[in-house]
Amino acid sequence: MERIDDLKYKELKIIQNTDGFCFGIDSVLLTEFARDIKINSQIADIGTGTGILGILLSKKVMPNKIIGIELQKEVADMTKRSIKLNNLEKIFEIINDDINNISDLNNQFDVVVTNPPYKKRGTGISNKNIKQEISRYETTASLDNWIKKSSELLKDLGSFYMVYRTDRLTELNEILRKYKLEIKRMRYVYSNIEKQSNLVLIKAVKGANTFLKVEKPLIIYNLDGSYTDEILQIYKNNN
Repeated sequence: MERIDDLKYKELKIIQNTDGFCFGIDSVLLTEFARDIKINSQIADIGTGTGILGILLSKKVMPNKIIGIELQKEVADMTKRSIKLNNLEKIFEIINDDINNISDLNNQFDVVVTNPPYKKRGTGISNKNIKQEISRYETTASLDNWIKKSSELLKDLGSFYMVYRTDRLTELNEILRKYKLEIKRMRYVYSNIEKQSNLVLIKAVKGANTFLKVEKPLIIYNLDGSYTDEILQIYKNNN
């Protein structure tokens, strides 16, 4: 069933399907982490899904153009309707295709953002809902494919923003370097202060020199289950 959710940020709204994959706090955190994107940038959103990254970034960083690439036709069509709902047609475009088929846009983007599937195919419990499975598992493109295409789309010294699982960070860094993407900023995300980090926010730059800044940890919940002051401030800034 479809619903329209209020993003509580500059009157933006998003259409989501409860039978598919709805966005989580990781996407919101990634758009906050990416607030250093320069105004009037050309942005590619790989595996755009509901369009949450592009919709929020459209108002947070004021890009010149956002191209979202989404494989699933039904999801792509729903995202197009969200774009129209927010009057973003002039700056946000959806391409309904496999990322591996995209070649005519290489070296054209200042920025690539992505919240890719976190799980390797064949690991964990397979989801019977194909839309959710494609969103969560590397069913159509491996992490290597994802990073390779991101690097190809970027201009030299273009920026790559990603949220990913901390337990795959070593693998991620090896692949990033394979495709000349050097991590410049990193921030570990923790559910609470007593848990291990389960997510990491990454900014890498194509063709950059080696220099890494690890930012202070981002903790989502207090031990009583309430949001931390920083998370509350993020949502307050979004109102």
